[in-house]
Amino acid sequence: MEGMMMIPLKDIAPAAQNNINTQFIVLDKGRVTFEGPQKTCLALVADNTAAVHFQLWGDECEAFEPGDIVRLVNGIFSYQRNNLVLRAGKRGKVQKAGEFTMAFVETPNMSEIRWVPDPNNSKKYVQEAVLSPHSRIFPPML
Repeated sequence: MEGMMMIPLKDIAPAAQNNINTQFIVLDKGRVTFEGPQKTCLALVADNTAAVHFQLWGDECEAFEPGDIVRLVNGIFSYQRNNLVLRAGKRGKVQKAGEFTMAFVETPNMSEIRWVPDPNNSKKYVQEAVLSPHSRIFPPML
């Protein structure tokens, strides 16, 4: 874990490969849904630069609660049934790193941005438009 580059959430972009190392606080958690043998659960997570929807799988659904600070290693940011979510993927891992002591912002939400292929580099995506300044799944906490 040491010496690893942690990237702020505002710098993540959709990509096919797993390589996102970051840390965030869980703000809110949706209900657990079952897909085949695997249960999943969506969470709203954030750091001091941006927020994003984070997909929890299986035991992760119970392991993390709002207020937990979570470290993600080798994460992936990609589309899951039309929703752009950050998740650990098959090679990544998530672990609790603490709780309650982290500054965060709820906007921009990286999952609420429309991304399009970069005209100059087909392997990259660029932000085209902000669909919503806040999460439309988890309304802002006022």
